Amino acid sequence: MHDIPFGRPMLGPEEKAAVAEVLDSPQLVHGPRAQRFEEEFASFLGPDAYATSVSSCTAGLHLAYMHFGIGPGDEVVLPAITHVATAHAVEVTGATPIFVDSDESGNMDIGRLREAITGRTRAICVVHYPGLPVDMVPVMSIAQENGLKVVEDCALALGAYLDGTHCGLFGDVASFSFYPAKHITTGEGGMVVSNDAETVAGISNIKAFGYDRGLTERTTPGVYDISRLGLNYRMSEISAAIGIEQLKKATVFASRRKENMARLRSNLSDLPIELLPDGDDRRKHANYCLVSRLQGKLRIRRDEILRGLKSRGIGASVYYPVPLPLAHYYVTRYGRRAEEFPTARAVASESVALPVGPHLSLSDMDVISEEFSAQIEKG
Repeated sequence: MHDIPFGRPMLGPEEKAAVAEVLDSPQLVHGPRAQRFEEEFASFLGPDAYATSVSSCTAGLHLAYMHFGIGPGDEVVLPAITHVATAHAVEVTGATPIFVDSDESGNMDIGRLREAITGRTRAICVVHYPGLPVDMVPVMSIAQENGLKVVEDCALALGAYLDGTHCGLFGDVASFSFYPAKHITTGEGGMVVSNDAETVAGISNIKAFGYDRGLTERTTPGVYDISRLGLNYRMSEISAAIGIEQLKKATVFASRRKENMARLRSNLSDLPIELLPDGDDRRKHANYCLVSRLQGKLRIRRDEILRGLKSRGIGASVYYPVPLPLAHYYVTRYGRRAEEFPTARAVASESVALPVGPHLSLSDMDVISEEFSAQIEKG
């Protein structure tokens, strides 16, 4: 038995001290740490970025659609293979998610994007799966031709670049995740990012109830008005304090992920599996995890292999177990047919995701390789 979890937050004395400092202060929300984290995260992505912290990546996506006025009668085009949050954020606005099949990389098939657009389409949501940049050049061209907003779901894309620009800075707005297994964590939380300051300011207003004046802007204490419909999707000072310290380590974490990914890819190169793309001259992968697709007769043994890895203490997973249009909720609601999503179905049913996070070492990659090979050979 081994102890190799898929993800584990890398928290040290710096994060603990930062949290203790917040707990000793009188301000747990509306404070300076959230603002500092926003500024430093934006700077980390690029010189023209603006950012506002939120309670989760899902909240950030929801806020983006609210800000753009997307709701009942509207459609948002998104990939069939993604976390359910990508579609739920559309669904809760009253808009309709329109799913597009994947290409062989797991990303949205851009060749099928145009045909999914109708007169009701208001936005395209792009997901960089799982950290491999989508080619945003044709996406933005299609969006501009049709007057559509572009939302980037960057939950797995911290550290992913296309043509030297960080993912999330191509579309109108992006949302990042700081869930514990992600590239950095705040315990739970997210960040909304845009090159447009007004977009970020508008979303900042919605995330805090739609107040017309923030806490520090009220000349008369307790007196404010409500300028628009809003929610409470703010990040706490505790989470922001953790995020500030995590961001300092992001480059080191990314380097470890890259090294682990290279080792694991090399170790698995002779197995009867297909390793999903690692990026190229244009695309820098965020190395969230290594997704492999089983070949031949191994395909029908996928779940058996996953259970076998679990029994050996290897934290394998699936990204993602079902194409969303074929998940119970969505297929019941919209009645999409399985034959519409052949590649997404293949990725969902044939794939095994292996961990490469910074909590693991190169020797862990060797163990993962040995155990994965052993499970494959059992058949």
